[in-house]
Amino acid sequence: MEVNSGAGGVPVPVAVVACIAMAIFYVAILYSPTLILRLPPPDSFKSFMIRRFVCAGISTVVSLLVCAFILPLKSWRMPYLFSAYGIRLHHMWEAVIFPLFLTSLMYTGSFVLKIFSIWSSWAEHGDLPIDLSLHGLKSVIQNLINWMLSLVYNISAWRMYIVGPLTEELVFRACMISLLLCGGFKPYTVILLSPVLFSLAHLNHLLESYMQRDSSLLKASMVAGFQLGYTMIFGSYASFLFVRTAHITAPLVSHMFCNFMGLPAFFSPRTGLVSVGFVAGAISFVYLLFPLTSPALYNDRTDDCKCWQIYCVWS
Repeated sequence: MEVNSGAGGVPVPVAVVACIAMAIFYVAILYSPTLILRLPPPDSFKSFMIRRFVCAGISTVVSLLVCAFILPLKSWRMPYLFSAYGIRLHHMWEAVIFPLFLTSLMYTGSFVLKIFSIWSSWAEHGDLPIDLSLHGLKSVIQNLINWMLSLVYNISAWRMYIVGPLTEELVFRACMISLLLCGGFKPYTVILLSPVLFSLAHLNHLLESYMQRDSSLLKASMVAGFQLGYTMIFGSYASFLFVRTAHITAPLVSHMFCNFMGLPAFFSPRTGLVSVGFVAGAISFVYLLFPLTSPALYNDRTDDCKCWQIYCVWS
């Protein structure tokens, strides 16, 4: 996506204030149904979550529109407008496979632990025959289909794997990073700066949990500190992916995958192979981080700086 020429294109105060406003709006609108619109409390968890999905969707659309007005875009035609946010179909398979493989390396310990658990379960029930017949394979496939259908009808799964990652990546990566880069911030500064707002936007979940469960302030503070640290690390990684690839799919699939896997396993008292797997995966991750996120893999043209993401500075 081309922007007007110049080192920045967006005044620094405008870029920073817009990013802060989008972060606040993303969280504040979640409470608008009860605090502003005075709607009655939802009668079920599903209704509660659907209400929040609508609020998050409105916040995302508003942020995209405001960002489009601020960015020095040369055209509002759909292909160009979408590409300003890294929304594009070309190089899609690269944006899915490479970041997903890269992210999975950090979960090598988790994979080892899962394999060990399955192996231990088989060893404990070694007398049970394994059905490799056609009927047995059909049963396995049917169980897999039933599990996938259960996710489709699980409102929490929609929040964790669809709505949450999609809206957060569009607001905190597509909108904010494009504004900060057009504001003249260097890529490394953006990678370290934008996750701060991403982390702070997650504190509302901890405050809700603290009030609902009546936890001690110390325990809630420890959980908040851990949450801030984890979201800062992931936010930096997701920002790195977006700046390098200029493809929103890259951080999006990584976000979904991390939400599905949870925290990486780096130690288990049951087997030391988990730690070995984690270290091996982490080393492979660092070694492949730049090669698998090379801008040349995700863009047809890397010989100039006429794109908003300024990806040529990484060449």
